[in-house]
Amino acid sequence: MSDKVLLVDDEAHITRNLEKVIPWEMLGLQVAGSAKNGVEALQLLEQQSVQLLLCDIRMPVMDGLELVRLIREREMTCDIIMLSGYQDFAYTRAAIQYGVNDYVLKPIPYDELTGVIARVMSNQRSKAKQQHEEQQKLGRMIDLASEKILYDLIMDYTDFSGSHWLFSGDEQQLRTQRFVMIVLDLDVSSEKTKDWRDWADKERKLWNFAVCNVLREKLQGNGLHHAVIQMRDGEWCVLIETAGAAEFEEQPVKEWADMLMTAVRNHVKLSLNAGIYRRFAGVEELSAAYKQVQLGMQLTPAHDTITLYPTDGERGPAEDKAFWVTAEKLISAVKRGDTAAVNVEVDQIASQLQHLNDQHSARVKPLLHFFVLHLMREMKEMAVFTREQEEQLWRRLDRRFLIKDLLTFIRQVTAAVTDRSIDKKKQSELSLLEARAFLNRNLCRDLSVEEAATHVGLSTSYFSLLFKQTFGETFIEYVTRERMERAKTMLAETGKSVAQIAKEVGYAERRYFTKVFMKYTGDNPSDFRAKFQVEDDTVH
Repeated sequence: MSDKVLLVDDEAHITRNLEKVIPWEMLGLQVAGSAKNGVEALQLLEQQSVQLLLCDIRMPVMDGLELVRLIREREMTCDIIMLSGYQDFAYTRAAIQYGVNDYVLKPIPYDELTGVIARVMSNQRSKAKQQHEEQQKLGRMIDLASEKILYDLIMDYTDFSGSHWLFSGDEQQLRTQRFVMIVLDLDVSSEKTKDWRDWADKERKLWNFAVCNVLREKLQGNGLHHAVIQMRDGEWCVLIETAGAAEFEEQPVKEWADMLMTAVRNHVKLSLNAGIYRRFAGVEELSAAYKQVQLGMQLTPAHDTITLYPTDGERGPAEDKAFWVTAEKLISAVKRGDTAAVNVEVDQIASQLQHLNDQHSARVKPLLHFFVLHLMREMKEMAVFTREQEEQLWRRLDRRFLIKDLLTFIRQVTAAVTDRSIDKKKQSELSLLEARAFLNRNLCRDLSVEEAATHVGLSTSYFSLLFKQTFGETFIEYVTRERMERAKTMLAETGKSVAQIAKEVGYAERRYFTKVFMKYTGDNPSDFRAKFQVEDDTVH
């Protein structure tokens, strides 16, 4: 699509000659119209977008300089080349003051003017391309930052508050955003996924990475603004932004889920199940919605490939829910290394199973079997088993055995974990100290929680949990706060530019850095620096 040029001159033969002689098509321009004075030109500029203005200086009603002044005052975006037969430096100075791009004297040398137009438009297009690339980069940066925040919200590691300094600039849009939530999960009990369990950790990481890429590319290719968040090995939470006034419709969402599952099956050769939250979820609801979908998928092992939760009618027997609440407490106690709490919850599970078995014996085995699979995956995230121990546990789980055996299995797994909890806790503390040192050394570049977790040999989800427990704040809160504190010191104590400081604390884009800094301190970087300069002047 060609850019547009407007010709402004009170001499009609000049605008006619310009229209005919200049090779506009070759320059990627088309003449949008002509005007005899500044008033007519302003009217045309208000009606359509014009990228270039060729304008005479001396004209009746409104001259060229007044026209240019009003164009700049109204922030109309176009480049301007002035045409004049008067060799008067006063005009030139005024034209430069108003941001005119070039100045050509009459009689017009058309070859020279063609070259000037080509140069001006080349510069304009180069700047536009650079701004577009910067905006795309900023957009990706904001999406990435939002994705990190969304993970913490889903896991209930942080509270969303509009006043929280972390939610700066574009992240504030999360406050009013509603999401479609699709949880995609690998069915680890399926015969089709037995090979997956035999893969080495490195292969599994590559596989998880590949699935994330397939999901993101498919969503992007369909114009869906989204976040893809890996919750644990073989499980992802896909969030798709929705229009504010839209109504939740099951069929299109099911089609999205099917599209994603088909893409993964075609590109990665693995099958997933999908659980869909039955309505839109705001940021305050994300954690509860995720738990509800995950719980639904775990309480109904025989669900369809794509299922909406909560399901129609009853949401499942109360006994099943009570059992799963206890099971989650057990896993939480194991993660904390709380042996006493583990024993209490195991006894509670035994009691609940006995009650369930007396009333609904057919439901107990699949429920408990699925819980053990869930427990195994959580322990896998914590890396509490050696490769040999994990294989042995999977083999035992693959055999059909009685409820008593399954309960014994749970006790053995939890005992094995809690026996190592003290050593594991010490090891985790050392790992987190090393992680913090790693972060502090690398604040100058983009850091992901995945990279930090890999550096200390932990899974992303377990690392995030430990980080919150150890430092009292999430990964992104810690990194952002450290960057802001470092930036404050550099602004107060050095003469480096704001752009340079932004880069040195890990922000490639100055505008985004400024937004975060203002939210954190209440001042923009320049005003913050000025306060310290005033204090220094007062002292001296």
